[in-house]
Amino acid sequence: MKIALYSILTSMLTLGCSHTLSLPAQHTAVPATSTDQTRWLSGDHHIHSRYSVGWNLESSPPSPVIGGDAIYPTAMNALMARHHGLTWMVTTDHGGPKHSKVNFELAYPELVRSRQVIPEILQFYGMELNSPGGDHSSIIVPHTEAEAHHLLLLESQFDSREVYPADDSRNDHEQMLLALKTMQSIHPRPLVFAHHPSRSATKLGVFGLHAPAELRAWNDVAPDVAVGMEGAPGHQAISLSTSQSLADPAMQFRGYYRQFPTLGGFDQMTAVVGGFWDAMLGEGRHWWITANSDSHVHYTEGGVDFWPGEYSKTYVHASATYQGVIEALRSGQVFVTTGDLISEIYVKAQTASASAGIGQTLEFKQDQTVHVSIKVRDPGGVNFSGREVSLDHLDVIQGLISTATQTPANNNPSAKVIKRFHAADWQVDAHGYISVSFNLPVSSSSYFRIRGSNTNDLEPSPDEPGEDPWADLWFYTNPVFLIRSSG
Repeated sequence: MKIALYSILTSMLTLGCSHTLSLPAQHTAVPATSTDQTRWLSGDHHIHSRYSVGWNLESSPPSPVIGGDAIYPTAMNALMARHHGLTWMVTTDHGGPKHSKVNFELAYPELVRSRQVIPEILQFYGMELNSPGGDHSSIIVPHTEAEAHHLLLLESQFDSREVYPADDSRNDHEQMLLALKTMQSIHPRPLVFAHHPSRSATKLGVFGLHAPAELRAWNDVAPDVAVGMEGAPGHQAISLSTSQSLADPAMQFRGYYRQFPTLGGFDQMTAVVGGFWDAMLGEGRHWWITANSDSHVHYTEGGVDFWPGEYSKTYVHASATYQGVIEALRSGQVFVTTGDLISEIYVKAQTASASAGIGQTLEFKQDQTVHVSIKVRDPGGVNFSGREVSLDHLDVIQGLISTATQTPANNNPSAKVIKRFHAADWQVDAHGYISVSFNLPVSSSSYFRIRGSNTNDLEPSPDEPGEDPWADLWFYTNPVFLIRSSG
């Protein structure tokens, strides 16, 4: 496999290694829309290339060391994304002293060549921002002729580690709000997703660098840009790593969550029913979750990561175009899964006059019953661990939406599992689709979302250090909103 991959990479590199943006004209424009047909497309919005650099601290300012942190060329990531079934990906190299120059002069030209060599993968340009006043976040830049210049502006002005010596005034939450306002003014607008949101949390419900108030503020000032967070973080292959420095199981927390662990591989902000995510949804916010690899170095080469798409996938219901994918992410037509537990899910909430699916809103005017149907595809066969997996149960989680003006809470006590389905409750057709349906009486504005697992755990348990990530798989959908209108 590696011989073939490096052969293709060699072909790519023979195109040259320009350090400027003097790119072939045919690569500066967005490809034309090829189809309006929508389907579930899997991807990964948090991937590092060799331009997530190390730093030579003996020079002043520190000079970048290519491959000093993440090691793979962009085309290698794209090839592995294709091999593991992805349709789209985002390169998100992280910043540091004058890293905007590295991105502009080195990473972007390599991305353009990678698009030429592996055109089957939609390859977005972006970065992992050192978010002022918070932890990291993805910036996903829409694919336009100006994409490199848009990211150069954002990274150079707002990454908290861009200048040397460090300037504490850049690491202030007001600077992040200014960055988001700037992004809100760019057309087409970028997207921002908070990374590993409670990796720095010290205990359950005690959050770290991504404070709930900050995430609310992000969404308030840029509701079309700051639209969500990683539900399942990357670095989930840590217990499988060949690195001797990670041989101690006490070091092997999934996602590097060493203070308070992930739960079933998901961040506590997502995994706790009635927790922070439900609080955001209970305020009526369009706040979505994703899953990704955070790939730097594969676990077989001493890293802690899976390849893009090998373990986590973010599915968007979209046309196979740059515009289609980014707008599906923006509108929450998304579900996430680990270990290829499922590959499709269709959720429909329906009244006599209207219907809505994942990320959408169904309005009703009076007390009535909504018919809910769920159709899930079990992809069958083995996943990339070589194991067959099957769905043990499906959960329907519902929470109320409050319009009352009050101090926001970080939980939503109304959220609970209202339905649980096992194999005896569903039908399976010849193509592997699982189907269930039920009637849901509604009188107040609410939302519901779907969750499932290959385990028989009723709730995801805190992940023990050294545990096998392939044994504990979950999927989550984004919500369907049921809004009572006054008209």
